[in-house]
Amino acid sequence: MVTYLDAATAPLRNTGQIRLYGEEGFAGMRKACDLTARCLDELVSIVAPGVTTETIDRFVFEFGMDHGALPATLNYRGYTKSSCTSINHVVCHGIPDNKPLKDGDIVNIDVTYILDGWHGDSSRMYPVGTIKRAAERLLEVTHECLMRGIAAIRPGARTGAIGAAIQTYAEGERCSVVRD
Repeated sequence: MVTYLDAATAPLRNTGQIRLYGEEGFAGMRKACDLTARCLDELVSIVAPGVTTETIDRFVFEFGMDHGALPATLNYRGYTKSSCTSINHVVCHGIPDNKPLKDGDIVNIDVTYILDGWHGDSSRMYPVGTIKRAAERLLEVTHECLMRGIAAIRPGARTGAIGAAIQTYAEGERCSVVRD
């Protein structure tokens, strides 16, 4: 097992401090996020009926290591996987295992890498084989929610405005937003 993160040093709570970054910081963030996005792109050809989420997790681990990045979730506060895989009705942070994906499933894969000290964190929902119209609609609605959330981001905008844009659209489409 890789043991590069000491869970004991992870902060127990957010201090509320907001850090401001310059061009160098943004370049580091872009590089880490680009690697995460490339991993998610590669997973398109891997996600299929019969593949286990453990196999997907192993790919995420190896992809990161091959590119000089560490999976941020691995060993974080005792978590033993390099990704989170949420199948069907699992809302988030599902744990990869040896159960094979089935035709008609949808799976969200959450990948977070640390590259040169910067985090790249993203997830993507994948259809497994042929999915039902209800699952396809969920993918469409959630993608539009993402686009509306992104459109609400601007200097001075409050995070509540971003959430409101997402929630308003979701509820208008007779979907709900998970409450914290």
